[in-house]
Amino acid sequence: MKSLTIAATATLILAGVVALGVALHAQPAGGKADPVKVDAKHYKVEFENESVRVLRITYGPGEKSVMHYHPNSVAVFLTDGKTRMTTPDGKSEDVPGKAGAATWTPAGSHLPQNVGDKRFDVVLVELKK
Repeated sequence: MKSLTIAATATLILAGVVALGVALHAQPAGGKADPVKVDAKHYKVEFENESVRVLRITYGPGEKSVMHYHPNSVAVFLTDGKTRMTTPDGKSEDVPGKAGAATWTPAGSHLPQNVGDKRFDVVLVELKK
């Protein structure tokens, strides 16, 4: 009976780990992970229609996301900050942002991290067309 309990416990743990892995790495077809689905802590949809999706992005000091994808977008920085962007090939680049500035961001996947010592806020307008 003891071995059955251990086997049942191991099966439940394995099932939980698999479910967590699926949830954390949920991606639409093509491997383009949606940041709202894979990192809801940092990404919130403020507005969406057939042309654009507007995201509010917030990272505390040192906070990091997971690898995800954005289409062509315009970023509007609400606060000053510095973000480290790591691409799927493992390369990293520190990107400064100045409150009030707007910048074009081409489509692609990245893993961002706030490497500053203050909260970092951005509004990202993702283009659908």
